[in-house]
Amino acid sequence: MKKFDVLIVGGGTAGCACAYTCGKLGLKTLLIEKNSFLGGSITSSLVIPAMKISQNAINTEFYDILYNKLHELNGAITYSDGNKGWFNPELTKIVLDKLMLDAGVYLMYESTIQKITKNLSTYTVTIEGNNSYCSLQSLLSCIDTNHIVDATGNAEICFKIKSEDINSKIEFFDEKSQPVNLRFIMSGVNTDTFSAWLTKFDEDRNVTTCCNIEGYTMFSTAYTWDSNIKWALKPLFDKAVADGVLTESDSNYFQIFSVAGTHDSVAFNCPRILESNLSVTEAYIKGRDSILRIFEFCKKYLTGFEDAHISSIANSLGVRVSRRVKGKYIYTKNDLISGKKFENPVVISNYPIDVHSSEKDKSKLETVLQEYSLPVESLIVDDNLFVAGRCISADFESQAALRIIPSCFSMGEGLAKYIHSVN
Repeated sequence: MKKFDVLIVGGGTAGCACAYTCGKLGLKTLLIEKNSFLGGSITSSLVIPAMKISQNAINTEFYDILYNKLHELNGAITYSDGNKGWFNPELTKIVLDKLMLDAGVYLMYESTIQKITKNLSTYTVTIEGNNSYCSLQSLLSCIDTNHIVDATGNAEICFKIKSEDINSKIEFFDEKSQPVNLRFIMSGVNTDTFSAWLTKFDEDRNVTTCCNIEGYTMFSTAYTWDSNIKWALKPLFDKAVADGVLTESDSNYFQIFSVAGTHDSVAFNCPRILESNLSVTEAYIKGRDSILRIFEFCKKYLTGFEDAHISSIANSLGVRVSRRVKGKYIYTKNDLISGKKFENPVVISNYPIDVHSSEKDKSKLETVLQEYSLPVESLIVDDNLFVAGRCISADFESQAALRIIPSCFSMGEGLAKYIHSVN
């Protein structure tokens, strides 16, 4: 039976940062991912670009390394506002493979956890994965590990332990929801034509920005059905709804960005799926149906999209909040807005409290007046069980500020340093 210092389940943003840092610190590390690639929200859910973070952010070494490696491949740029989180999702898959191997991390793709047993201070874990690329036979492997990091996003490992052990003291928050989305990419866009048209059509530089970076035309713009901003794109959406090209719910949220390393691709942060009672299957079907209508809207109403096509639809829904664990410290909105200081912070940020709603004028983007920090204790479930990513020990509103990609990178990296210090 193989023995590891750290088992990390979930190869998303937090899991990758944690695995890489653990490996570089000399810990024998196994990273398990249910998909065939790493990157989570960036790659599987097409959440690009990452949001801009505070200049005083900590635990950013992994983020910097990832950016630099991608930039060498024309797969990342720093936008005009200083945000370097503009990644190419396909190149990110390749670079993350290389980074994990460079750090000596053991990888298992298309694998899931079947059983977890705790023996004093260690865990025995049964893993189910593919036997080989040429066989449909599943392979069960057993390993021992000193520490487990649940980086699944939905606290799947903590939930499994709780379900299988009646004596487990793991507790979860009452579930509250935000709408999910299903992102996609369109290619074949004449980005020069679109950018020139867009900058004239919308003069609000708080909403629409365009620039040329390293020979690439880059831009972003947005529209929502909320009335708190005078959206320049509103007449186009109103006409599309009146013409039957879009449904009203299709128009609830629209945000687009150019894609790093491409001259003709545009990433969509939409559609936002309003219904909270749908099954996962129903959400994918509804999302893809809405994507088709948004695609037709773009070709008809946006100059430069006439010859565009849908080139990619996310493999995973974009989930903003899901199951969360109550850890050693429960982080609250009061901690966040007061800028409470902690002895062992893993994140420093100033990103606002960002709560999406399925109702008009109910979404909230609450600016935070000072930087805040997240303590490592909000990632500790017990002495050798941890969480990282959106399933952390934080109340609903503080999690809505902490769930962004750069903060998840910092969580993973900071947690790895903590595990190394106690291993």
